[in-house]
Amino acid sequence: MKIKLIASVLFCLSAKGLLAQQKDWVQYVNTLQGTNSKHELTRGNTYPTTALPFGMHTWTPQTGRNGDGWKYQYFKDKIRGFQQAHQCSSWTRDYAVFSLMPMVDELVVDENKREAKFSHNNEIAKPNYYKVKFENDITTEISPSERGAHLRFSYPKSKRSFLVLDGYNRLSGVQIFPKENKITGWVNNGEGFKRGWKSYFVIQFDQPIKSYGTWENKNNTVSADSTMAEGLGKGAFVQFEAGAKVQVKTASSYISLKQAELNLKRELGSDKTLEDTKANAAAVWNKSLGKIEVEGGSKADMETFYSCFFRASLFSRKFYELNEAGKPYYFSPYDGKVHDGYMFTDTGFWDTFRAQFPLNTLVQPEMHGRYVQALLDAYQQCGWLPSWSFPSEAGSMIGNHAISLLTDAWAKGIRTFDPKKALDAYYHEAMNKGPWGPANGRDGVKEYNELGYVPYPKYREATAKTLEYAYDDYCAYHLAKMIGDKRYMEVFEKPMYNYKNVYDASTRFMRGKDASGKWSPNFDPTEWGGPFTEGNAWHYHWSVFQDTKGLIDLMGGYQNFTSKLDSVFSEPNKVKVGTYGGMIHEMTEMVMANMGQYAHGNQPIQHMVYLYNYANQPWKSQFYAREVMRKLYDATENGYPGDEDQGQTSSWYVLSALGFYSVTPGTGEYVLGSPVFKKTTINLENGKKFVIDAAANDANHVYIKSATLNGKNFTKNFINHSDLLKGGLLKLEMNVKPSLNRGLLAEDKPFSLSK
Repeated sequence: MKIKLIASVLFCLSAKGLLAQQKDWVQYVNTLQGTNSKHELTRGNTYPTTALPFGMHTWTPQTGRNGDGWKYQYFKDKIRGFQQAHQCSSWTRDYAVFSLMPMVDELVVDENKREAKFSHNNEIAKPNYYKVKFENDITTEISPSERGAHLRFSYPKSKRSFLVLDGYNRLSGVQIFPKENKITGWVNNGEGFKRGWKSYFVIQFDQPIKSYGTWENKNNTVSADSTMAEGLGKGAFVQFEAGAKVQVKTASSYISLKQAELNLKRELGSDKTLEDTKANAAAVWNKSLGKIEVEGGSKADMETFYSCFFRASLFSRKFYELNEAGKPYYFSPYDGKVHDGYMFTDTGFWDTFRAQFPLNTLVQPEMHGRYVQALLDAYQQCGWLPSWSFPSEAGSMIGNHAISLLTDAWAKGIRTFDPKKALDAYYHEAMNKGPWGPANGRDGVKEYNELGYVPYPKYREATAKTLEYAYDDYCAYHLAKMIGDKRYMEVFEKPMYNYKNVYDASTRFMRGKDASGKWSPNFDPTEWGGPFTEGNAWHYHWSVFQDTKGLIDLMGGYQNFTSKLDSVFSEPNKVKVGTYGGMIHEMTEMVMANMGQYAHGNQPIQHMVYLYNYANQPWKSQFYAREVMRKLYDATENGYPGDEDQGQTSSWYVLSALGFYSVTPGTGEYVLGSPVFKKTTINLENGKKFVIDAAANDANHVYIKSATLNGKNFTKNFINHSDLLKGGLLKLEMNVKPSLNRGLLAEDKPFSLSK
C-alpha cells in the first residue's frame, strides 16, 4: 500500500512538473484582434477564428447577414449564428459555409429575427476556445479540430431549447436521423468550383432529439417532422429537452460523407467532453506558437506578437484529408477530381509572397515543402500556376508570384519539387494571358515583352505590373541560375531589369508610360490608382525588390535615395483619389496612420522601411521598423492599420519583431531591423535553436550599437537563412543613439542585382 502511495505521489509530482514545463502561449492571443472593421475603414478585416494551425475548416460567430463579407464586426451587439467559415477577407465571398444557432422559447428560423444580443464582457476569444453568453442566458462554446469542431450549447433551465442549422446562400441538403441524434448534409456555396462540388458534413449530438424538421431560408418556410430536404438554402432544426446542455461534434469533407464521418471519428471520436478538445487544441497551438519564444517585453508586446503569430499561422489552409490508411488525398478545386497527395488553398500571393510564406519557410519548412509541390500539382490540374486561390484560381490582383514562393523555397534548401517543371510552368505563365483575372498569366504580356514595360492607359495598373513582373522574372532567372539552366537564365536575364523602363529621372519616380514612350501627363505622386494598384507613386517607387542598388544608381546615389526615403515620412499625408473617384479605405488608413505618405495598411510599401540598409543608414531602418510596430499594431479589435490579408500584415510584424524582414524573397536573406524583445528563441524543425539576444532592448534602446554572431563580430545589415538553420546566437548590443558608422561596407549590404 505504501509503495502504491509513493508511486502515486511521484506520478503526480512528475505530471505537475511536465505541466509546469509547458508554456502557455495561447493566453496571449486575442482572436478579436482587427475585428472592428467596416467597408469604409479597416482595422484588420478579421473575424474571431477558432481553428487549428492551417486548419481545413474554421469556426466563427456571425454578426452579418448570410453572404455579407463582414461576417463579424466588433461594434455590433447581436449574433445570428456560428459558422463553419473559410473566408480570406471581407472583400471575398466565403465558401462551404453552414451555421448553427441556438434559441429558447420559440423556434425562429429567419436570420434577422433569430439574432441574440450579447456583450463583449461575456465573450472569450482564443484560438482553441470561443465562448459567448447571450442576454437570453444561452451559452455557446466552440473548440476546433483540423476538419471540424466540438461545440456546446447550454440552455437556461426550464426553457424550450432549439438549434437551427442554416444552409447559407446557395444549394444545400440535410438529412436528420432522430434515433441516432445526428444530422448529415452538404453545402454548395462559393465561387469557382466545378459543377456538382459539395462539402459534406456530419453533426452528432450527445443529447436526444425531441422534435425536428427542415426549412428553407429564402421564404423561411418550416416543414415540421420532415427528415430530408435538398435545394436552395435548405436547413434543419432540432429541439432538445428544456434546459439541456448539448455537446455537438461536427466535421466536414470535400470528398464524401463517408470521409466526413471518418474525419469526425479520427479527430473528435475520443474526446468525451468539449474540455478534451479544448485542451488538445491548446496543446497544438502552444507547440505551434512555441516555435518562437519571446521574452523581456511588456504584456501588451507579448499579446501583439502572439496574436499576430496566430493570424500568420492560419493561411494557407490545408485542403487535403487523410484516408482510412492515413494517407493524404484531396478533392481538387482546379479539376474537380480526387488526387493523392497534399493541397493547400485560401491565399493571395500578391499579399503573402512578401512575408507570410518567407515566415513559413523558417518555422514551417516541412509544410512549406508540401506546399510548393502542391503548387505544381495545381498547375497540372488548372493549366496555370495559382495567383489567388480561393479555393480555386481567381487570378486576382497583379503579378505572377508563385515563382517567388518556388525560388525562395529552393534558395532556402526546401527542395521537394522539380525546379525544371517550376520554370516550365512559370514560362507558360509569363508568356501568356489566362482566361481569369489580371494575375492569371500576364496582363499586357505582348507589350511587356516587346516594349519592356506594360503601357498605360492601355492597361490599368500598368506600372505596378511592370515592377512586379520584373521581380518575378528575377526569381525565375535566379532559380534557373541555381540549377544551371542556361536557357531560362537567358530568357529572364534582361526583363528582370525592366523596372528601369518606368523610372522617370526628371521626377525621380516610377510613372505611367504609354506605348509610344510618353509619360502620363499631369503627374502627381500623391494620386492613387491609374498606373498603380491600391496606391500611388510614393508607394510603388520602392518595388524594385531584386535591385535596390540599381534603383539607388538611377536616383543619383545614396544621398538622393535616403532623402527620398525620409520624404515618405515627412510629406503631408494628403490624398488625391485619382481613378478611384473617391476615398477608399486604404487612403483613409494612410491618413489615420499620420506617417506622411507611408501606407502600411497595404502591402506595396511594407518593405520600404528596411531599404536604408542598402544606403549607408541602417540605423534608420532600426528606428522606423520599431516606430511602425509601436504606432500601428496592437492586440485589440483595432489592432491593424489596414487589411490583415491572409497573414501578410501579421507576418510583417512577426518577422520585424524578431529583428529582420524578407525584402527580397528568393535570395535566402533577411534584412535587419530592430527586435522588440530582449530575447527571442526560434525553435527550428531540425531540432536546433537560434537565439536573438538583445538584453538592453527597450522602447528607447532601438539602435544596434554592435553585434556578434556565434561570438564573432557581425557587421552585416542582413542575415542568411542558412545561418539561422545552423542554430546559434545573434547577440545585439542595443543603444539609445544610432551607430552612424556600422554596416557601411559593400559586403555589409543586402543583395542587389547591381553591384
